[in-house]
Amino acid sequence: MQIVTVSPKFQVVIPKKVRQSLSLRPGQKMQVVEYDGRIEFIPERDITELRGFLKGINTEFEREEDRI
Repeated sequence: MQIVTVSPKFQVVIPKKVRQSLSLRPGQKMQVVEYDGRIEFIPERDITELRGFLKGINTEFEREEDRI
């Protein structure tokens, strides 16, 4: 676990190791969520980065008549 300090302007610096592991870029947008007494930052991804993330999903199931 790494510790950061909140600046007088309420800014924090994301540690380099975390930035690299998540491939964060300067100017990238992040969602900020308060959950159960903690703050979570969720990086927004470009739609092209999501290509193929459902590869291998099972599509063999019964569909309702009006959904075909």
